[in-house]
Amino acid sequence: MSGTRAYVIRVAEDPADREACFAVRKEVFVGEQGVPEDIEYDAHDAGAVHVLAVREDGVPLGTGRLLYGAGAAAKTGGDPAVGSLGRLAVTREARGLGVGAALVRAVEDAAHARGLTAVDLHAQTHALGFYERLGYRAYGPEFPDAGIPHRAMRRALPR
Repeated sequence: MSGTRAYVIRVAEDPADREACFAVRKEVFVGEQGVPEDIEYDAHDAGAVHVLAVREDGVPLGTGRLLYGAGAAAKTGGDPAVGSLGRLAVTREARGLGVGAALVRAVEDAAHARGLTAVDLHAQTHALGFYERLGYRAYGPEFPDAGIPHRAMRRALPR
């Protein structure tokens, strides 16, 4: 893929967009990283805000989701003002094009629109630098998730 091709980020509102989000997650997490498919999709998907990056020709490039309210409580220490960014995935062909950062900002925009003051995430340890460049700070010990080392991170949202 050429680095000059355009893409858009949008909230996945219709079933086709949601299926595109799930397809990207399957490609990246299940296919590339070996996450068992039965744990990749969960009950939180139904109430989450999903964002989707789509190339100008309609090819999905990446996705992420925002949990908020009760759905985020277990991931954010129970603070109702904090959302949880998760399931951020960018296809191999789109890596290095700014898609991941644009998806993070879209999730933050969705969190801000819902009155949240911060966003937490559980980052794979190899991605800590990526999230740090976007203003996230790690806290707490390393822990495994789906057999992959992670750290919790948080970013306060600008008011």
